[in-house]
Amino acid sequence: MDKIRIRGGNTLSGEIPISGAKNATLPLMIASMLSDETLTLRNVPRLADVQLLNRILGNHGVDMSVDGKRHGSTGLAGDTVHLTARQIVDTTAPYELVSKMRASFWVLGPLIARCGIAKVSLPGGCAIGTRPVDLHLMGLEALGAQIEVEGGYVVASAPKGLSGARINFPKVSVGATHNVLMAATLAKGQTVLENAAREPEIGDVAECLNKMGAKISGIGTSTLTIDGVSRLNGATHQVLPDRIETGTYAMAVAMTGGEVSLTGARSDLLECLFPVMEQVGAKMTETSHGITVSRNGQGLAPVDVDTSPYPGFPTDLQAQLMGLMTKANGTSRIRETIFENRFMHVQELVRLGADISLDGDTALVTGVDRLQGAQVMATDLRASVSLVIAGLAAEGDTFVNRVYHLDRGFEQLEKKLSACGAEIERVSA
Repeated sequence: MDKIRIRGGNTLSGEIPISGAKNATLPLMIASMLSDETLTLRNVPRLADVQLLNRILGNHGVDMSVDGKRHGSTGLAGDTVHLTARQIVDTTAPYELVSKMRASFWVLGPLIARCGIAKVSLPGGCAIGTRPVDLHLMGLEALGAQIEVEGGYVVASAPKGLSGARINFPKVSVGATHNVLMAATLAKGQTVLENAAREPEIGDVAECLNKMGAKISGIGTSTLTIDGVSRLNGATHQVLPDRIETGTYAMAVAMTGGEVSLTGARSDLLECLFPVMEQVGAKMTETSHGITVSRNGQGLAPVDVDTSPYPGFPTDLQAQLMGLMTKANGTSRIRETIFENRFMHVQELVRLGADISLDGDTALVTGVDRLQGAQVMATDLRASVSLVIAGLAAEGDTFVNRVYHLDRGFEQLEKKLSACGAEIERVSA
Protein backbone atom coordinates (compact mmCIF):
# COMPACT_ATOMS: atom_id res chain seq x y z
CA MET A 1 0.00 0.00 0.00
CA ASP A 2 1.32 3.45 -0.92
CA LYS A 3 2.46 6.07 1.55
CA ILE A 4 3.02 9.81 1.29
CA ARG A 5 6.52 10.90 2.30
CA ILE A 6 7.02 14.52 3.34
CA ARG A 7 10.30 16.17 4.26
CA GLY A 8 9.34 19.33 6.10
CA GLY A 9 10.87 22.77 6.19
CA ASN A 10 10.24 24.13 2.68
CA THR A 11 8.39 27.36 1.99
CA LEU A 12 5.52 27.17 -0.50
CA SER A 13 5.37 29.60 -3.40
CA GLY A 14 3.71 29.43 -6.78
CA GLU A 15 0.28 28.47 -8.05
CA ILE A 16 -2.19 25.72 -7.17
CA PRO A 17 -5.29 25.16 -9.34
CA ILE A 18 -8.39 24.41 -7.27
CA SER A 19 -10.39 21.37 -8.38
CA GLY A 20 -14.13 21.00 -8.66
CA ALA A 21 -15.89 20.40 -5.35
CA LYS A 22 -16.19 16.76 -4.36
CA ASN A 23 -19.20 17.55 -2.18
CA ALA A 24 -21.04 19.00 -5.18
CA THR A 25 -19.82 16.52 -7.79
CA LEU A 26 -21.28 13.45 -6.07
CA PRO A 27 -24.89 14.71 -5.74
CA LEU A 28 -24.66 16.26 -9.22
CA MET A 29 -23.77 12.85 -10.64
CA ILE A 30 -26.68 11.29 -8.74
CA ALA A 31 -29.01 13.99 -10.10
CA SER A 32 -28.44 12.54 -13.58
CA MET A 33 -30.81 9.70 -12.57
CA LEU A 34 -33.74 12.14 -12.61
CA SER A 35 -33.68 12.49 -16.41
CA ASP A 36 -33.49 10.19 -19.42
CA GLU A 37 -31.37 12.79 -21.21
CA THR A 38 -27.63 13.48 -20.86
CA LEU A 39 -26.24 15.59 -18.02
CA THR A 40 -22.80 17.00 -18.84
CA LEU A 41 -20.64 18.07 -15.89
CA ARG A 42 -17.48 20.12 -16.34
CA ASN A 43 -14.63 20.53 -13.84
CA VAL A 44 -15.21 17.07 -12.33
CA PRO A 45 -12.28 16.14 -10.04
CA ARG A 46 -10.41 12.88 -10.56
CA LEU A 47 -11.09 11.23 -7.22
CA ALA A 48 -11.57 7.71 -5.91
CA ASP A 49 -15.08 8.64 -4.71
CA VAL A 50 -16.06 9.78 -8.22
CA GLN A 51 -14.87 6.48 -9.67
CA LEU A 52 -16.76 4.51 -7.03
CA LEU A 53 -19.97 6.47 -7.61
CA ASN A 54 -19.62 5.80 -11.33
CA ARG A 55 -19.71 2.08 -10.53
CA ILE A 56 -22.75 2.53 -8.29
CA LEU A 57 -24.65 4.55 -10.91
CA GLY A 58 -23.63 2.09 -13.60
CA ASN A 59 -25.33 -0.63 -11.56
CA HIS A 60 -28.59 1.33 -11.98
CA GLY A 61 -28.09 1.73 -15.72
CA VAL A 62 -26.42 5.14 -15.91
CA ASP A 63 -23.88 5.38 -18.74
CA MET A 64 -20.87 7.61 -18.13
CA SER A 65 -18.23 8.84 -20.56
CA VAL A 66 -15.30 11.19 -20.07
CA ASP A 67 -13.89 13.52 -22.69
CA GLY A 68 -10.34 12.75 -23.74
CA LYS A 69 -7.32 14.93 -23.14
CA ARG A 70 -7.38 18.27 -24.95
CA HIS A 71 -4.52 20.19 -26.59
CA GLY A 72 -2.73 22.36 -24.05
CA SER A 73 -4.19 20.53 -21.06
CA THR A 74 -2.01 20.66 -17.94
CA GLY A 75 -3.41 17.46 -16.50
CA LEU A 76 -4.69 19.37 -13.47
CA ALA A 77 -7.88 20.68 -15.06
CA GLY A 78 -11.04 18.76 -14.19
CA ASP A 79 -12.73 16.23 -16.46
CA THR A 80 -15.81 16.78 -18.58
CA VAL A 81 -18.20 13.92 -17.82
CA HIS A 82 -21.40 12.90 -19.60
CA LEU A 83 -24.00 10.90 -17.65
CA THR A 84 -27.06 9.38 -19.30
CA ALA A 85 -29.74 7.48 -17.38
CA ARG A 86 -31.87 6.63 -20.40
CA GLN A 87 -33.45 3.77 -18.50
CA ILE A 88 -33.12 2.75 -14.85
CA VAL A 89 -32.55 -0.99 -15.09
CA ASP A 90 -32.06 -1.79 -11.40
CA THR A 91 -33.68 0.00 -8.45
CA THR A 92 -31.58 -1.80 -5.83
CA ALA A 93 -28.42 -0.25 -4.41
CA PRO A 94 -26.59 -3.17 -2.75
CA TYR A 95 -24.74 -3.10 0.54
CA GLU A 96 -21.38 -3.99 -1.00
CA LEU A 97 -21.44 -0.70 -2.94
CA VAL A 98 -23.33 1.68 -0.61
CA SER A 99 -21.21 0.66 2.40
CA LYS A 100 -18.10 2.07 0.71
CA MET A 101 -19.43 5.62 0.43
CA ARG A 102 -22.25 7.25 2.40
CA ALA A 103 -23.18 9.71 -0.35
CA SER A 104 -24.36 6.81 -2.52
CA PHE A 105 -27.37 6.54 -0.19
CA TRP A 106 -28.64 9.69 -1.90
CA VAL A 107 -29.76 7.59 -4.90
CA LEU A 108 -32.84 6.80 -2.78
CA GLY A 109 -34.66 10.05 -3.56
CA PRO A 110 -34.11 10.02 -7.35
CA LEU A 111 -35.03 6.32 -7.59
CA ILE A 112 -38.35 6.83 -5.78
CA ALA A 113 -39.11 9.99 -7.74
CA ARG A 114 -38.43 8.49 -11.15
CA CYS A 115 -39.31 4.82 -10.72
CA GLY A 116 -41.71 4.79 -7.78
CA ILE A 117 -39.70 2.09 -6.08
CA ALA A 118 -36.26 1.69 -4.48
CA LYS A 119 -34.32 -0.69 -2.30
CA VAL A 120 -31.20 0.96 -0.93
CA SER A 121 -28.82 -0.44 1.66
CA LEU A 122 -28.37 1.49 4.85
CA PRO A 123 -24.88 3.01 4.65
CA GLY A 124 -23.59 1.44 7.86
CA GLY A 125 -21.04 2.87 10.26
CA CYS A 126 -18.91 5.92 9.68
CA ALA A 127 -15.47 6.69 11.07
CA ILE A 128 -16.39 10.24 12.11
CA GLY A 129 -19.78 9.68 13.73
CA THR A 130 -23.13 7.94 13.60
CA ARG A 131 -24.64 10.19 10.88
CA PRO A 132 -28.13 8.61 10.91
CA VAL A 133 -30.46 8.69 7.90
CA ASP A 134 -33.68 9.32 9.81
CA LEU A 135 -34.10 12.83 8.38
CA HIS A 136 -33.78 11.44 4.83
CA LEU A 137 -36.60 8.98 5.51
CA MET A 138 -38.73 11.56 7.32
CA GLY A 139 -38.55 13.91 4.36
CA LEU A 140 -39.31 11.25 1.75
CA GLU A 141 -42.22 9.91 3.80
CA ALA A 142 -43.62 13.45 3.95
CA LEU A 143 -43.58 13.41 0.14
CA GLY A 144 -45.71 10.27 0.21
CA ALA A 145 -43.18 7.48 0.01
CA GLN A 146 -44.01 4.31 1.92
CA ILE A 147 -40.84 3.21 3.68
CA GLU A 148 -39.84 0.11 5.61
CA VAL A 149 -36.45 -1.03 6.83
CA GLU A 150 -35.87 -4.72 6.18
CA GLY A 151 -32.64 -6.65 6.59
CA GLY A 152 -30.46 -3.56 6.55
CA TYR A 153 -32.19 -2.10 3.48
CA VAL A 154 -34.55 0.83 3.07
CA VAL A 155 -37.44 -0.45 0.94
CA ALA A 156 -39.47 2.43 -0.45
CA SER A 157 -42.38 2.75 -2.84
CA ALA A 158 -44.61 5.48 -4.20
CA PRO A 159 -46.84 3.73 -6.73
CA LYS A 160 -48.91 6.88 -7.33
CA GLY A 161 -45.89 9.16 -7.37
CA LEU A 162 -44.71 11.72 -4.86
CA SER A 163 -46.67 14.78 -3.76
CA GLY A 164 -45.37 18.10 -2.50
CA ALA A 165 -45.31 18.85 1.22
CA ARG A 166 -43.99 21.34 3.75
CA ILE A 167 -41.04 19.74 5.53
CA ASN A 168 -39.29 21.30 8.52
CA PHE A 169 -36.00 19.55 9.25
CA PRO A 170 -35.51 19.44 13.05
CA LYS A 171 -31.77 19.54 12.45
CA VAL A 172 -29.67 20.88 9.59
CA SER A 173 -28.62 17.95 7.39
CA VAL A 174 -26.70 18.31 4.14
CA GLY A 175 -27.44 14.73 3.06
CA ALA A 176 -31.16 14.88 3.82
CA THR A 177 -31.47 18.23 2.04
CA HIS A 178 -29.81 16.79 -1.09
CA ASN A 179 -31.94 13.64 -1.06
CA VAL A 180 -35.32 15.29 -0.48
CA LEU A 181 -34.54 18.21 -2.81
CA MET A 182 -33.83 15.87 -5.72
CA ALA A 183 -36.94 13.79 -5.06
CA ALA A 184 -39.16 16.88 -4.78
CA THR A 185 -38.28 18.11 -8.27
CA LEU A 186 -40.53 15.38 -9.74
CA ALA A 187 -43.24 15.47 -7.05
CA LYS A 188 -46.72 16.73 -7.85
CA GLY A 189 -47.33 20.21 -6.47
CA GLN A 190 -45.15 22.39 -4.28
CA THR A 191 -42.61 21.33 -1.67
CA VAL A 192 -41.15 23.68 0.90
CA LEU A 193 -38.01 22.62 2.78
CA GLU A 194 -37.52 24.59 5.99
CA ASN A 195 -34.26 24.59 7.99
CA ALA A 196 -32.58 23.22 4.87
CA ALA A 197 -28.79 23.12 4.77
CA ARG A 198 -27.30 26.20 3.09
CA GLU A 199 -23.97 24.81 1.95
CA PRO A 200 -22.82 26.19 -1.45
CA GLU A 201 -22.73 22.65 -2.83
CA ILE A 202 -26.50 22.36 -2.27
CA GLY A 203 -26.94 25.62 -4.13
CA ASP A 204 -24.78 24.26 -6.96
CA VAL A 205 -26.96 21.15 -7.25
CA ALA A 206 -30.13 23.29 -7.18
CA GLU A 207 -28.77 25.54 -9.93
CA CYS A 208 -28.01 22.48 -12.05
CA LEU A 209 -31.47 21.03 -11.42
CA ASN A 210 -33.00 24.32 -12.58
CA LYS A 211 -30.98 24.07 -15.80
CA MET A 212 -32.54 20.61 -16.19
CA GLY A 213 -36.01 22.13 -15.96
CA ALA A 214 -36.69 22.04 -12.21
CA LYS A 215 -38.35 24.99 -10.51
CA ILE A 216 -36.41 25.70 -7.31
CA SER A 217 -36.35 29.07 -5.53
CA GLY A 218 -34.74 30.26 -2.31
CA ILE A 219 -31.33 28.93 -3.34
CA GLY A 220 -28.71 29.88 -0.75
CA THR A 221 -31.29 30.30 2.04
CA SER A 222 -32.60 27.90 4.66
CA THR A 223 -36.01 27.73 2.93
CA LEU A 224 -36.14 26.03 -0.46
CA THR A 225 -39.34 26.03 -2.49
CA ILE A 226 -39.69 23.41 -5.22
CA ASP A 227 -42.57 23.39 -7.70
CA GLY A 228 -42.64 19.88 -9.07
CA VAL A 229 -42.43 19.17 -12.81
CA SER A 230 -43.37 16.06 -14.78
CA ARG A 231 -39.89 15.47 -16.21
CA LEU A 232 -36.39 16.86 -16.30
CA ASN A 233 -34.19 17.28 -19.36
CA GLY A 234 -30.46 17.18 -19.95
CA ALA A 235 -28.14 20.12 -19.24
CA THR A 236 -24.52 21.23 -19.06
CA HIS A 237 -23.15 22.45 -15.75
CA GLN A 238 -19.77 23.50 -14.36
CA VAL A 239 -19.00 22.17 -10.87
CA LEU A 240 -18.14 24.98 -8.47
CA PRO A 241 -14.58 25.10 -7.02
CA ASP A 242 -13.84 23.09 -3.88
CA ARG A 243 -13.92 25.42 -0.87
CA ILE A 244 -12.49 22.70 1.40
CA GLU A 245 -9.50 22.15 -0.89
CA THR A 246 -9.09 25.93 -1.05
CA GLY A 247 -9.05 26.21 2.75
CA THR A 248 -6.70 23.25 3.06
CA TYR A 249 -4.06 24.75 0.78
CA ALA A 250 -4.50 28.16 2.43
CA MET A 251 -3.58 26.54 5.75
CA ALA A 252 -0.62 24.74 4.17
CA VAL A 253 0.71 28.11 2.99
CA ALA A 254 0.12 29.61 6.43
CA MET A 255 2.04 26.73 7.99
CA THR A 256 5.09 27.00 5.74
CA GLY A 257 5.13 30.68 4.80
CA GLY A 258 5.54 32.02 1.29
CA GLU A 259 2.88 33.11 -1.17
CA VAL A 260 0.63 30.91 -3.32
CA SER A 261 -2.11 31.78 -5.81
CA LEU A 262 -5.08 29.42 -5.52
CA THR A 263 -6.42 29.77 -9.05
CA GLY A 264 -10.11 29.23 -9.62
CA ALA A 265 -10.93 29.63 -5.91
CA ARG A 266 -13.96 31.72 -4.94
CA SER A 267 -13.85 33.95 -1.88
CA ASP A 268 -17.65 34.02 -1.53
CA LEU A 269 -17.62 30.32 -0.66
CA LEU A 270 -15.22 30.81 2.27
CA GLU A 271 -16.13 34.08 3.92
CA CYS A 272 -15.87 32.49 7.38
CA LEU A 273 -12.24 31.52 6.78
CA PHE A 274 -10.88 34.99 5.98
CA PRO A 275 -11.14 36.41 9.54
CA VAL A 276 -9.78 33.20 11.06
CA MET A 277 -6.73 33.23 8.78
CA GLU A 278 -6.20 36.93 9.45
CA GLN A 279 -6.17 36.19 13.18
CA VAL A 280 -3.70 33.36 12.59
CA GLY A 281 -1.37 35.77 10.79
CA ALA A 282 -2.02 34.84 7.18
CA LYS A 283 -3.45 37.08 4.48
CA MET A 284 -6.03 35.92 1.94
CA THR A 285 -6.56 38.33 -0.95
CA GLU A 286 -9.19 37.99 -3.66
CA THR A 287 -7.77 38.39 -7.18
CA SER A 288 -9.11 38.16 -10.71
CA HIS A 289 -7.77 34.60 -10.89
CA GLY A 290 -8.80 33.33 -7.45
CA ILE A 291 -7.30 33.87 -4.01
CA THR A 292 -3.68 34.64 -3.08
CA VAL A 293 -2.50 33.43 0.33
CA SER A 294 0.59 34.67 2.14
CA ARG A 295 1.87 34.71 5.71
CA ASN A 296 3.37 37.70 7.43
CA GLY A 297 6.86 37.52 8.88
CA GLN A 298 5.54 36.81 12.35
CA GLY A 299 4.75 33.43 13.89
CA LEU A 300 1.30 31.85 13.95
CA ALA A 301 -1.22 33.21 16.46
CA PRO A 302 -3.71 30.93 18.29
CA VAL A 303 -7.45 31.00 17.57
CA ASP A 304 -10.75 30.08 19.19
CA VAL A 305 -13.09 28.35 16.69
CA ASP A 306 -16.34 26.37 16.84
CA THR A 307 -17.43 24.36 13.81
CA SER A 308 -21.02 24.91 12.68
CA PRO A 309 -23.21 24.47 9.59
CA TYR A 310 -22.70 26.88 6.71
CA PRO A 311 -22.03 29.80 6.80
CA GLY A 312 -20.10 28.92 9.96
CA PHE A 313 -16.63 27.38 10.12
CA PRO A 314 -16.77 24.03 8.26
CA THR A 315 -16.26 20.78 10.13
CA ASP A 316 -14.37 19.64 7.02
CA LEU A 317 -11.62 22.18 7.84
CA GLN A 318 -11.42 21.45 11.54
CA ALA A 319 -8.61 18.86 11.31
CA GLN A 320 -6.56 21.08 8.99
CA LEU A 321 -6.87 24.03 11.37
CA MET A 322 -5.75 21.81 14.23
CA GLY A 323 -2.71 20.72 12.23
CA LEU A 324 -1.86 24.39 11.62
CA MET A 325 -2.30 25.36 15.27
CA THR A 326 0.24 22.78 16.44
CA LYS A 327 2.87 25.44 15.64
CA ALA A 328 1.03 28.52 16.97
CA ASN A 329 2.46 30.77 19.67
CA GLY A 330 -0.06 29.95 22.38
CA THR A 331 -3.08 27.75 23.00
CA SER A 332 -5.97 27.39 20.55
CA ARG A 333 -9.43 26.15 21.41
CA ILE A 334 -11.21 24.16 18.68
CA ARG A 335 -14.73 22.90 19.36
CA GLU A 336 -16.33 20.29 17.08
CA THR A 337 -20.13 20.56 17.10
CA ILE A 338 -21.08 18.49 14.03
CA PHE A 339 -19.52 15.03 14.35
CA GLU A 340 -18.89 13.39 17.70
CA ASN A 341 -15.89 11.29 16.63
CA ARG A 342 -14.00 13.79 14.52
CA PHE A 343 -10.91 14.03 16.71
CA MET A 344 -9.24 10.80 15.67
CA HIS A 345 -6.39 12.74 14.07
CA VAL A 346 -5.36 14.06 17.49
CA GLN A 347 -3.32 11.02 18.49
CA GLU A 348 -1.57 10.98 15.11
CA LEU A 349 -0.65 14.67 15.43
CA VAL A 350 0.69 13.90 18.91
CA ARG A 351 3.02 11.34 17.29
CA LEU A 352 4.59 14.28 15.44
CA GLY A 353 5.13 16.10 18.75
CA ALA A 354 1.92 18.14 18.97
CA ASP A 355 0.59 19.17 22.40
CA ILE A 356 -3.18 18.54 22.29
CA SER A 357 -5.64 17.74 25.08
CA LEU A 358 -9.28 16.78 24.65
CA ASP A 359 -12.26 17.68 26.83
CA GLY A 360 -15.44 16.29 25.30
CA ASP A 361 -16.14 18.15 22.07
CA THR A 362 -13.25 20.60 22.59
CA ALA A 363 -9.56 20.32 21.75
CA LEU A 364 -6.95 22.56 23.35
CA VAL A 365 -3.93 22.85 21.07
CA THR A 366 -0.81 24.38 22.58
CA GLY A 367 1.72 25.27 19.93
CA VAL A 368 5.18 23.74 20.10
CA ASP A 369 8.53 25.01 18.85
CA ARG A 370 9.24 21.95 16.73
CA LEU A 371 7.44 18.99 15.22
CA GLN A 372 9.37 15.81 14.44
CA GLY A 373 8.65 13.59 11.45
CA ALA A 374 7.23 10.15 12.19
CA GLN A 375 5.08 7.34 10.81
CA VAL A 376 1.43 8.38 11.07
CA MET A 377 -1.86 6.89 9.91
CA ALA A 378 -4.74 8.62 8.16
CA THR A 379 -8.05 7.79 9.87
CA ASP A 380 -10.43 9.64 7.54
CA LEU A 381 -10.33 12.02 4.58
CA ARG A 382 -9.88 15.35 6.34
CA ALA A 383 -7.74 13.91 9.14
CA SER A 384 -5.29 12.61 6.57
CA VAL A 385 -4.57 16.04 5.13
CA SER A 386 -4.09 17.55 8.61
CA LEU A 387 -1.11 15.22 8.92
CA VAL A 388 0.23 16.51 5.62
CA ILE A 389 -0.03 20.11 6.86
CA ALA A 390 1.84 19.23 10.06
CA GLY A 391 4.38 17.19 8.10
CA LEU A 392 5.20 20.21 5.92
CA ALA A 393 6.60 21.91 9.03
CA ALA A 394 8.08 18.87 10.80
CA GLU A 395 11.78 18.16 10.96
CA GLY A 396 12.85 15.09 9.02
CA ASP A 397 10.55 12.70 7.19
CA THR A 398 6.87 12.16 7.86
CA PHE A 399 5.19 9.10 6.35
CA VAL A 400 1.41 9.22 6.03
CA ASN A 401 -0.09 5.73 5.75
CA ARG A 402 -3.52 4.77 4.37
CA VAL A 403 -3.37 7.37 1.61
CA TYR A 404 -6.52 5.96 0.04
CA HIS A 405 -8.31 8.39 2.38
CA LEU A 406 -6.50 11.28 0.66
CA ASP A 407 -7.33 9.93 -2.78
CA ARG A 408 -11.03 10.09 -1.94
CA GLY A 409 -11.07 13.88 -1.75
CA PHE A 410 -7.83 15.54 -2.91
CA GLU A 411 -6.87 15.47 -6.56
CA GLN A 412 -3.13 15.08 -7.23
CA LEU A 413 -2.19 16.56 -3.87
CA GLU A 414 1.48 15.62 -4.15
CA LYS A 415 1.80 17.23 -7.60
CA LYS A 416 0.11 20.43 -6.51
CA LEU A 417 2.26 20.84 -3.39
CA SER A 418 5.55 19.76 -4.97
CA ALA A 419 5.01 22.26 -7.81
CA CYS A 420 5.11 24.97 -5.11
CA GLY A 421 8.31 23.75 -3.49
CA ALA A 422 7.18 21.10 -1.02
CA GLU A 423 9.30 17.95 -0.78
CA ILE A 424 6.48 15.43 -0.98
CA GLU A 425 6.05 12.21 -2.91
CA ARG A 426 4.07 9.01 -3.05
CA VAL A 427 6.14 5.91 -2.29
CA SER A 428 5.32 2.21 -2.41
CA ALA A 429 5.28 0.56 0.98
